[in-house]
Amino acid sequence: MAMSDLPIGTVTFLFTDIESSTHLLQQLGYQYVTVLTESRRLMRTAFQQFHGYEVDTQGDSFFVAFPCACDAVSAAVLAQRLLFAYSWPQDVMVRVRMGIHTGEPLLLAEGYIGLDVHCAARIMCGMLVSIY
Repeated sequence: MAMSDLPIGTVTFLFTDIESSTHLLQQLGYQYVTVLTESRRLMRTAFQQFHGYEVDTQGDSFFVAFPCACDAVSAAVLAQRLLFAYSWPQDVMVRVRMGIHTGEPLLLAEGYIGLDVHCAARIMCGMLVSIY
């Protein structure tokens, strides 16, 4: 997908991160590949169903943009439900932190830039966000 395909104007960002992924990798060894592959598949299913645009992924994290906040929230809820219902190896529970924030970022050739991107990432981390 080209950067020009991403939503502009008022955009809602969703950041995700698998909780304790390093511990899961140590616990599961090579079975962690299943956790990573399936969690990505399940979350992408939810993001696509609600018109999300995958901006970036690194490791076990996603950065997704939505043209409206209701779609971002719906995608997050569906993703959590899919993750909860999945039968994970060794009966582990895969938990994913998610942060959502709406704003009006700039879209450059390299991607989104602005305080709103930082706010969404920090919300996902559970950090206090001050925009003033």
